[in-house]
Amino acid sequence: MRAAVLTGLGGPEVLVLRNDVPVPVPAADEVLIHVAACGMNNTDINTRVGWYSKSVTEATNGNGFADATSDDGTWSGSGFRFPRIQGADPSGRVVAVGVDVDEALIGRRALVDCCLRDVDEPMRRELAGYLGSERDGGFAEYVSVPARNVHVHNSQLTDVELASFPCSWAAANHMQHRIRLTASDSILITGASGGVGSALVSLAKLRGATVTAVCSSSKADGVRALGADHVIDRSQAELHAAARDANGGPFDVVADVVGGPDTPGWFESLRRGGRYVTCGAIAGPMVDLDLRTLYLNDLEFHGTTVYEPAVFTDVVNIIERGDARPIVGAVYALEQIHEAQEAFQRKQHVGTMVLTI
Repeated sequence: MRAAVLTGLGGPEVLVLRNDVPVPVPAADEVLIHVAACGMNNTDINTRVGWYSKSVTEATNGNGFADATSDDGTWSGSGFRFPRIQGADPSGRVVAVGVDVDEALIGRRALVDCCLRDVDEPMRRELAGYLGSERDGGFAEYVSVPARNVHVHNSQLTDVELASFPCSWAAANHMQHRIRLTASDSILITGASGGVGSALVSLAKLRGATVTAVCSSSKADGVRALGADHVIDRSQAELHAAARDANGGPFDVVADVVGGPDTPGWFESLRRGGRYVTCGAIAGPMVDLDLRTLYLNDLEFHGTTVYEPAVFTDVVNIIERGDARPIVGAVYALEQIHEAQEAFQRKQHVGTMVLTI
């Protein structure tokens, strides 16, 4: 089969397009999916450059591999094994099943929950892995995944549209579950034009929350179209004050996927008892925290990675009800993966980039 194979840490050149990769054979409890499209996310870049390694302290700029080590370079913090096929967001059709799986799944369209939990202890977070990281993913014509991670559906959306959802929307939904977002809350969302950020805006509006979104001015119209109540230009000098002014005061929640030097100002922008939640740090993982801000203001801090299965099921239900608008930032063929990743890092798009397979 055709596949983009990650051969080591480095630039886009370490992704090798091959036509001779063996089609995976599903194990007894697995399903084989013929992939039509697969979303591309920050995690694909982070993994390729080794950014998850604690040896890297800079922003996600494509150069982390100069300092990275591969012994702690995965989402789970374990060592990375090459070669690997990335791609956490495959959308396609079930074409084969293992001996312990219902054959009625064959022929059904499906999405895949990319969080790979232990079969016996699914909520032990230290045992979790991720599609495209701990096992081969969807940047290939076929992918084999555990049957418990397969969600067949009846959506009329195209595979390209569907591939824009899994990783981004599951991450965003997990964040909002953890901080118990309600219609009475005001929420500040950083990186609101990206895959997770745009999903955060959409999901927060579904919950009825008041949304203040931060993005570049060139993407403001696209983010506003998602329903954001206020859109703040991230480049302005008094960023935090402008966001608070737009909201009419401090926020109940800050959902941060950017991190970096702006983060301490977001801590200070929370009301007493406010909640801060993060699932990424593309502007840099190292931030300053005045512990007095944390404890004197009774703040809650949440990190979010491994989510309960119900979080992804909820996303699929939202899609099937027609409540989710796909946000496809750009579409590239698998053979254009180098070009796609270079374009991804320029951050000129709104939503999720998708590869057609």
